[in-house]
Amino acid sequence: MADSHASPPWRWRIALLVYRILGPLLLLLALPAWLRKMAARGGWSTPFGERFSCYRNELEWAPLGTLHFHAVSVGETLIALKLLRAIRKATASRMVLAVSTATAYDVAKSASIADLDVIYSPIDLHLFVHRYLTRFQPQKIILVEAEAWPELMQQCKKRGIPVLMINARLSARSEKRFVSLRRWISPLFQHISAFAVQEECDLIRFTNIGIDSTRLHLCGSIKFDPAADTTALLRPEFATRLLALSDGKPIVLIASSHDGEEVLLCTAIRDAGAFPLCVPRHAERRNEVAEALRSCGFDVHLRSQLERMRNEGDPCLVVDTTGELRDWTVYADFVVIGKSFLAIGGQNPAEAIIAKKPLLFGPHMENFEPLVGRLLEKHAAIRVTNGNELCTALRSLLADRKRQQQMTLAAIGVLELHAGAAERTIKMLGISQLPQL
Repeated sequence: MADSHASPPWRWRIALLVYRILGPLLLLLALPAWLRKMAARGGWSTPFGERFSCYRNELEWAPLGTLHFHAVSVGETLIALKLLRAIRKATASRMVLAVSTATAYDVAKSASIADLDVIYSPIDLHLFVHRYLTRFQPQKIILVEAEAWPELMQQCKKRGIPVLMINARLSARSEKRFVSLRRWISPLFQHISAFAVQEECDLIRFTNIGIDSTRLHLCGSIKFDPAADTTALLRPEFATRLLALSDGKPIVLIASSHDGEEVLLCTAIRDAGAFPLCVPRHAERRNEVAEALRSCGFDVHLRSQLERMRNEGDPCLVVDTTGELRDWTVYADFVVIGKSFLAIGGQNPAEAIIAKKPLLFGPHMENFEPLVGRLLEKHAAIRVTNGNELCTALRSLLADRKRQQQMTLAAIGVLELHAGAAERTIKMLGISQLPQL
């Protein structure tokens, strides 16, 4: 059955032509800033030339005819890795994970999943996508969440390469934007043969932008699937370091803080009588974060540095490394979600919930609705609007052990709505039918 809102081919051809003309110009404008960011995040030590489809290994070593997962940044990469670990129970086939950032590349490589090749995805320009598809000849391309690139979609259609989207979600804002442009860009989504969507509301929104219901599958969120989550590593050295710095105070972990939040949140935690354990979203901000905290009277200790004697000031620990958030969460007593106070969108609360830690966050968790709404409805998390309210909420929780237990149990119950999401997604993808390569 064809999509009811398919646009005339000429509209899509014009939109694609404009995209192809503007793409190289935008790349040239963005290139200096992008290269600086790559350098700051250690990208020079990775094969970032693959973004331009320049590969270090000889062609004979390239995995041909395999599944290719495309994940843009760290968040999508973690979802892909979670699913890939579950896939290993169904097949031992060789697969490829294509990422877009240096941090995501490091996270994917450090996962050490057997027979998984990690590469950079090509920049979405005709030449780079052509070289990528010619080299690897993917059996299928699986997009994680909602990253559909026009050039990639167009060339996959011409080559007959199936494209699927997993963990798909569509916000109300994105729905409105796509509806307004539907007459011009609907073929972009027509190239995708199946969508594994997270929520009932996503089914409705994808239908509203012209996706036929026969291609939509309600699978739940892999990100929130407790059954597919891996066990955090027990790191005795983490416990030792925290014991030496915290003086027996409750440990409050700040998960994935963004610019400016470190001072706000660490100060509130200190004033509540707890110890701040801060994990910034971007590890390369270590010097900026440390300097800001020191100016507010903190004795800052960095994870990347050797243990040292304590100085004057209130101690706090800043985790300036990548890929350890889950392991540090094990040793926290409470978790505060970053990017929810001074930025928009929030960060993933699932790891804290699975670790059974009482959860607090700020007013901006837009990217995690309707999960956040359910957590608040079940009194499974606490939302505050500023540092003073956070301090007050922490003091109250510190004195109420029963409420802590009630919150963590209720939060686990909310996540259970997504239990089995990875398994349902694997079934939709037909993974068990893959050939062994």
